[in-house]
This record gives sequence, C-alpha cells and structure tokens, in this order.
Amino acid sequence: MSQAGAFRLQVGARTLATIPRRLVRVGLSLDAALAGQMPVLPPLGDAHGYRITSLPDTVAACGLLPDRLLRHVQQRYVRRWTDLTIGHDAWLAGLSANARSGLKRKGRKLAGEGRLDIRRYRDRDGIAVFHALTRPLSATTYQEKLLDAGLPENPAPLFAAADRDEVRAWLMLMDDRPIAYLCCTAEGTALRYDYVGHDPALGAWSPGTALHAQAMADLFAEKRFTRFDFTEGDGQHKRLFSTRGVACVDLLLLRPSIANRGALGVLSGFESGVGLAKRLTAVPVLKRLADRVRR
Repeated sequence: MSQAGAFRLQVGARTLATIPRRLVRVGLSLDAALAGQMPVLPPLGDAHGYRITSLPDTVAACGLLPDRLLRHVQQRYVRRWTDLTIGHDAWLAGLSANARSGLKRKGRKLAGEGRLDIRRYRDRDGIAVFHALTRPLSATTYQEKLLDAGLPENPAPLFAAADRDEVRAWLMLMDDRPIAYLCCTAEGTALRYDYVGHDPALGAWSPGTALHAQAMADLFAEKRFTRFDFTEGDGQHKRLFSTRGVACVDLLLLRPSIANRGALGVLSGFESGVGLAKRLTAVPVLKRLADRVRR
C-alpha cells in the first residue's frame, strides 16, 4: 500500500492534465488476483480515497466493497501471466506461426544493424553495473518521460532484492551501446514485469521484444520462478508473450464529498469524450481526417 497523487486525464500515454487527490493505493498481487481475494483496506486517514489495482472482476461485482464510498472503474483489462513450468518448447508452440516468424525476423533485422550483446544480471554487483549502464537509456524512453515508469534513480531497492535472489535484469547492447533493458523483481514465485524500455531511435526494430524473448528462454531454463507476471494493464506485447490471464479492474473508491464528486464528474466526462473520439476515428473517413490533422 502506498500514496498515489492525482487523477490523470490521459490520451494514450500522454497526460493532458491532473486533478490532485490523495489516494491510498492498494495493489493486488498476481496470487491474490488469481485467488479472487477481497483486499484488506487500511484506514484512509486524511486521504480522499482508495485506488485499487488488479481487483478481480468477480470481486468487484460481488458487493463486498464499502457502499458508503463513491465508485469509479478506471479501466478493465486482463492481467496476463506466463506459466514458466510448461517449458520453453511448449511456450513457443503456443505462439502463432506469425508470432514465431515475427520474432525471428526482428532478431535478424537487429543483427543486421550492428553487433549485438545480451547481458544478464542478478546479484548486487551485477545490478550495480546494470543500473549504471541503463539509467541514461531509461531517461530517453517514453516510459520515463510520459508514464513516470523509468528505472528508478535510486538502486537501493534493487540491491535489496538482489540480496534476496529476487531480481533478474537483462540489457541488450549494439556495438557496446545499451539499446534495450528489462528489469524484474520477484513477488513470491512470480517474477514481475517492472521496468522496461528501449532506445526510441530503434523502435522500428523492436529491440525490447527481441530482448524479452531471450529473457523468457533464460527463465524457462533457470526454473527458479513459476510465473512471469505482466502486472496491471494490457497490450499487444503482453498478449504475445503470456499464456494465461485473469479479468481485472482498477477501481477508485472515494469519500462522498462535494469535491470528490466534482473530480469524478470531470474524470468521467473526459474518459467518455476520449472513448467517443476513439470510436469516431474508427470510421475510415474520419480516421483519414484525423491523420491529416496530426500531420
């Protein structure tokens, strides 16, 4: 549990505005989501409400959440994960033929651009090297610039995880220059998809996808973890690499104050407008017009 700071009015990854709110964040682990557990909500104190992430759909619909609080579903998604006990060959066989050929094609394209080197890190000394090499790359990524989800500047939590054998990190270099990274920490026997990024200039070559494919091969071979947890949210990359999932929601529960009702009204109106815009741009004529406007 931690404090979260604001409602973000976002279009894709870009935040247009924020509404300051003090929220107690309650994040469910993958084990808790799979078990369909109702989270224990700590006292609010002076916070405006809760932000609960990865709440199973079945729990959100069962009526056990406090009725006195205002409720708003921020997003619905499948929390995806990979079963690391099935073996690498079975995992590859579960990918579509197009996906398997796509991974090979991306690997060949990258190899044609320069000399590739993938390095792996897990102990304290290795994580120190990884952090020093990766932080400058992280600062250039959209994860850090738009999502505030870059590799942390303070490596102390990663060092502590390394001391417990609960961190795995990978770095791809091209001609000795870092171009993509993946850093994961453990929660129980699951390894979490925590920090990821790549050189934006090489986005067309998908270095992050190629690196993650190698990381999966390493994890299947190591047999230290039973699951790879893609955490909150969904996306094409997660759908490609995962084997299973659980339907979840991210939920806001707020005190029923006038200020909170107003903030939720603004947030709901904005989200409805974004949803309408997405539906309209699916119409071919309007999509072409939107593309011309963006150019």
